[in-house]
Amino acid sequence: MTTIYLVYITTGDKTEARQIGKALVESKLVACVNIIDHMNSIYRWEGKIQEDQEAILLAKTTQKNIPALKKKVKAMHSYDCPCMVCLPVMEGYEPYLEWIQEQVI
Repeated sequence: MTTIYLVYITTGDKTEARQIGKALVESKLVACVNIIDHMNSIYRWEGKIQEDQEAILLAKTTQKNIPALKKKVKAMHSYDCPCMVCLPVMEGYEPYLEWIQEQVI
């Protein structure tokens, strides 16, 4: 079985998360996305502590789609340096993991 990945992406708001998520699903780079709105972030950017409200985009895909996914997200994202963290899925419900593989290119 191909390695499945969960890709954690933060976005400026729910609207941006929906736009990016829909484009990823339509292009078959991911099987599905989940959006979590109203996440509070505290981080250092350009030497200053920042506090913002963001939306989280969780995308499920296969390892081979990661490079194209990162390229597409970067092209659509409003941030100069968007958070994209790709986590391999070590275990899961086998029929669901197979479904992910069937949905992507």
